Amino acid sequence: MKRLSYIMRKMMVGMFPPERKGQPRTRYARTTFALVLVACLACGSAVAQQFSAWSAPVNLGPSINTEFSEFHSAISADGLNLFLASDRPGGFGSNDLWVAHRRNRNADWESAQNLGPMFDTPSSEAGPELSPDGHWLFFYSGGLGGFANSSDIYVAFRQDAGDNFGWERPVNLGKGVNSPRLDADPTIFVDPNTGVVTLYFARLNTRTDFDIYTSTRGADGTFAPAVLVPELSSPYRDTHPTIRRDGLEIFLSSNRPGSLGLIDLWVSTRPTTNDKWSTPVNLGGTINTASQDRAPYLSDDGLTLLFTSDRSGGFGDNDFYMVTRKIVH
Repeated sequence: MKRLSYIMRKMMVGMFPPERKGQPRTRYARTTFALVLVACLACGSAVAQQFSAWSAPVNLGPSINTEFSEFHSAISADGLNLFLASDRPGGFGSNDLWVAHRRNRNADWESAQNLGPMFDTPSSEAGPELSPDGHWLFFYSGGLGGFANSSDIYVAFRQDAGDNFGWERPVNLGKGVNSPRLDADPTIFVDPNTGVVTLYFARLNTRTDFDIYTSTRGADGTFAPAVLVPELSSPYRDTHPTIRRDGLEIFLSSNRPGSLGLIDLWVSTRPTTNDKWSTPVNLGGTINTASQDRAPYLSDDGLTLLFTSDRSGGFGDNDFYMVTRKIVH
């Protein structure tokens, strides 16, 4: 674990060993460049946008959904790669990470492929989250040797953002983020004005109560001790945050009062990234049902919301559904 923390600090702040003449640049240099690129891609002014209402949900279909459970998705910025968690056959444990590819946005998804034993264990791996540049994959795992045998949040790097199987070994995000309790559902925000990296995630506080926490990456590359986000948390099950790239809108799952079903999708906004989040609002009956509607993932452009539901009419236990909206201002 100490070695992993050391590598993580090296990756984050660029303190890599000197190169020898004639030798290629080390992976520490490569990963530092990737983090700088993440910040640069997100730089710009956070402008409050106005959107149309969400469309009716559409099932992603049998090329992605199976008779088993599909949940926790993340789609690349170009819309061509879909990372997901599933308990379908062919994996290594109870839930594994998989990835599906399509040739273009109008093409059907190809069959999902397992990310392999570097990620997947006999335990459960889920909650994929891609950085804006596609070089970093955040997720959580209960089988990679975390703190107190709990579920921890990890990150893996790839040099080629188009290589779905070119990942380096995952690194634990450390004690600032992870605790002896279950830590899961990461979503990453790179401040468009400062480049500061902030992680939002869910933590189990009691047997039935999850809350939303946040941790900011410091100048030394490590994440600060996580703090509760009280505006997004309740005495109920608050999980699966997913934040818009400008940091002004965040979606989550919750079974708090006002839910239409067992678990619903909710949304919160804020005027600027310096303000507190508003009280979450239920997304309503167009999206939520009497079943479990959860695990939202907002696309890079903020116009597509993927989520998981066990509503009737699907292909299996839990299926992926999609809703879309348009920018009106």
